[in-house]
Amino acid sequence: MAAEAPILDEFRRLRARVPQLTGALAAGVDGLVLAHDTPGVEPDGLAALTAAALGVAVRVTDATGRGDFRELLMRGTEGYVATYAAGRTAVLTLLAEDGVNVGRLHLEGRRAGARIGELVDAEAAPVRRSPAKSAAKEPAKPVPTRTRTARAARTNANARTTTES
Repeated sequence: MAAEAPILDEFRRLRARVPQLTGALAAGVDGLVLAHDTPGVEPDGLAALTAAALGVAVRVTDATGRGDFRELLMRGTEGYVATYAAGRTAVLTLLAEDGVNVGRLHLEGRRAGARIGELVDAEAAPVRRSPAKSAAKEPAKPVPTRTRTARAARTNANARTTTES
């Protein structure tokens, strides 16, 4: 992958800004490693687990009406695992010591995820040769919406009544 060197440069900048960072991995949403700096952690396994966690996180945010996936934070007894969206087709996973400033981790992780997303998305974008040869896009299909059924007005005929015996 041509974007591997710039992604590794981004990892080096991240480590300088967040000293408690112990590892970084960029992976496709399919679980394939794009670039990694994860000493002591097997990158292919981490990428596969990240993809699985991402799948669950996407379903949870969707099921609860929270919109598109942005980030996932897990804390263990020895530190943090944070995963951030990185463009349309990738994620950034960061490993950090327990004493990390979580606000700083989020700030730098979000920024790095955006930059890595730009790199990966630019590489994945198709090369346009000429406007005449580009295929016309199909219009987006409307999203079905739920509508409430109107309630019938209560009348004396269908209202509940209580009678005393």
